[in-house]
Amino acid sequence: MADQRLNIAFAGDRDVSVDVLTALLELGDVPQALLLSDQDRASHDTALVRLCERAGVSPPVIRGRQLASAASVELLQRLELDYIVCVHFPYMLRRPVLDTAGRGVLNLHPSYLPYNRGWHTPTWAILDDTPAGASLHYVDESLDTGDIVYQRHAAIDPADTAHTLYGKLKKLEVEVFREGWQQIRDGSASGTPQSVGHATAHRRQSLFDPTVQRLELDAVVRTRDLLRQLRALTTNRLDEAAYFETGTQRFRVQVTITPEAVSHGTNREPRLSPRSDVAR
Repeated sequence: MADQRLNIAFAGDRDVSVDVLTALLELGDVPQALLLSDQDRASHDTALVRLCERAGVSPPVIRGRQLASAASVELLQRLELDYIVCVHFPYMLRRPVLDTAGRGVLNLHPSYLPYNRGWHTPTWAILDDTPAGASLHYVDESLDTGDIVYQRHAAIDPADTAHTLYGKLKKLEVEVFREGWQQIRDGSASGTPQSVGHATAHRRQSLFDPTVQRLELDAVVRTRDLLRQLRALTTNRLDEAAYFETGTQRFRVQVTITPEAVSHGTNREPRLSPRSDVAR
């Protein structure tokens, strides 16, 4: 089936949203509206607006707190949208906003759903030893529970921290979006329900629970488990790191793990052989 011409609105923030919007514009899929974070929490809203301007369009902008207003819903309804595409958009879309997209709302999520719905997905993939990846899925009124359009798995390297894994997942997200969006455009996409029995989910504040972050100095733990905790809590934010306390001070711990090739068998002790000039 030939690619379809689609009316879309784009809801996004963070650097990966810039990459995805770039991909859409390269395909000629120009958003009819931009849904952006409120300016007090936005990181890449200006970049998204400029991308559209360079493409010769200036779609109307709706900010996060405005989404629930009657005026915003009316605007989206007038656009007769096929899809709303969400990429790291930090707001839950609910009805009647969800109903303004005739074919559905799509979300790009940095996890291998149904594992690690919600926040801090690289951390929980390492900490809980669950699969990592990226998923393009439909949005319903629950968090990251909608049918999956396309997804791919990502291997977790023993040297990965949450920070390095997140970098891998963001690149994979763009690849997953390109593949999944092509299926949407050519009409071959079909949503696959998530397996409820394997689902895991985490709230934003779960990472800051002392039972997750605190290191007990006198505890006896396996090195493997300690490393997993330190890797999982090494992000780009110090307040997300593991810590230990002594007296009135708290010490944050982050790790860097560097792979090194090992050539087994080359460092053995030399074998001695008898010499003829040694007195016996």
